[in-house]
Amino acid sequence: MDPHLLRTFVAVLDHRSFSGAAAALGYTQSAVSQHIAALETDVGARLVERRPVAPTPAGARLMEHAPALLLRLDAARADLARLHQARPTRLTLACSPAALGPTVAQALAQLRAGTPALDLEVRVSGREAVLADVVTGRADLGFVDGAAAPSDPLPMPDLGPTTTLAAAEERLAVLLPDNHPLARRRSVRLTDLAQAQWIDAPDTAVPLDRLRALCRTEGFRPRIRHRGTDLHGLAALAAAGHGLAALPLPLAAALPGIAAVPVGRPRLVHRTELVHPVNPSGPASQLADLITAARTTTGT
Repeated sequence: MDPHLLRTFVAVLDHRSFSGAAAALGYTQSAVSQHIAALETDVGARLVERRPVAPTPAGARLMEHAPALLLRLDAARADLARLHQARPTRLTLACSPAALGPTVAQALAQLRAGTPALDLEVRVSGREAVLADVVTGRADLGFVDGAAAPSDPLPMPDLGPTTTLAAAEERLAVLLPDNHPLARRRSVRLTDLAQAQWIDAPDTAVPLDRLRALCRTEGFRPRIRHRGTDLHGLAALAAAGHGLAALPLPLAAALPGIAAVPVGRPRLVHRTELVHPVNPSGPASQLADLITAARTTTGT
């Protein structure tokens, strides 16, 4: 299966348009049509309905595999490129919003103190984008966050030759409007809030499907959807009563206009993990060592 054809297939379905895919990929529309026809011939099935543009059943099944296949190809290319790249004073770090907490910030401060000439770039994006940046070499390492049982790793997709390690564990909290009946509680049970209205903010707060899995219950249905990485905007929506959200307690408590109530049951933590290539070099390796040392010192 030609990866160039597969990339065109994904672009067509992402844009729901042959012309949109052509513009995004820098092809002519006829070239895009030829790519799709060639891929359909290769797999022996019609993959894309033309009017309107939509996946056929076979196309929908292929779409379940295609993004991960393309990501692994990009990851292999980046892994080979690292063999010939030496960037002793440059570090590109990708973080999901709630992962960029005190532990990460302090480790970066220590790194900069030891490497005054460090050229540091920090990118904040959604969890999937962070992981994609790391495995494709657009970032030297990344920090992602989520909810888990204490000491349990976060669920991760197949990232190929990468390493993950725990960076921080903090109490998990629910964002409530300040006038909410539970706002003054010392803790809340997540299962008691399963039928409440929630904000679907998968790139910023704990994803709702993760809460359903951890609580082993249905519910946690969104009242509105929040897209992006704006924590203060999320807090404003929660404060105005648009729905609840789950964030690490120290971060949630610092947000204005809301009550941050710790989760008492089930026993969960907000976990941050560092993801990096198997053999990081230079500042990336130093930062990983600093994170490991900080975890050892605090005993978390």
